[in-house]
Amino acid sequence: QEQLADSGGGLVQPGGSLRLSCSASGFSLGYYAIGWFRQAPVKGREWVSCISSNDGSTSYADSVKGRFTVSRDNSKSTVYLQMNNLKPEDTAIYHCAAVRTRNSCSGYSRMDDYDYWGQGTHVAVSS
Repeated sequence: QEQLADSGGGLVQPGGSLRLSCSASGFSLGYYAIGWFRQAPVKGREWVSCISSNDGSTSYADSVKGRFTVSRDNSKSTVYLQMNNLKPEDTAIYHCAAVRTRNSCSGYSRMDDYDYWGQGTHVAVSS
């Protein structure tokens, strides 16, 4: 059974860092573009970042550009989201998602674009 498991969330002070992980089981992550989405309280789920399957190219929402970095290790079937200089407005539940494509992931920013979803990991940024 194909599954994604995201982890690494927690409570951190403003300016701090966290690294989220997204691990795949039941399928080879190497053929999939991976997106990261987040959902804050009383807000809809928003796209944060993605990484392509073919060349590892990345894309970021303006709100996180320069602070977040997405990377992948296909040998471990894992994608990472390094989050630095965290702000209170980054507080949300973060989900990774996978879509099987060799196209650039920048064209995949809608929830409906993705086939598999992680259960979410909670990130709280507060002093």
